[in-house]
Amino acid sequence: MIVVVVTNAPPRLRGRLAAWLVEVRAGVYVGDYSARTREMIWSQVTGGIDGGDAVMIWSAPNDQGYDFATTGKNRRMPVDFDGLKLVSFYPPNSSK
Repeated sequence: MIVVVVTNAPPRLRGRLAAWLVEVRAGVYVGDYSARTREMIWSQVTGGIDGGDAVMIWSAPNDQGYDFATTGKNRRMPVDFDGLKLVSFYPPNSSK
């Protein structure tokens, strides 16, 4: 299973995702494809996200049962912690 969540994505990317996946909520796409197709979809996301951000989650044969990747401007960043993939937060931008 694949889940893609996009924020501030351009309409052309949203349309491209809707061609491959089902949009169950605004910006949330779900589908079930092979690893090759998943990589193709992710390359479309990373190439077309522009100023937005995205995360893709998919089923994986690991201890967590899933894996994920992120792209774009977001405070959350995936980190490996003793074999588990967790999320770290960047500090908020202070413009003082």
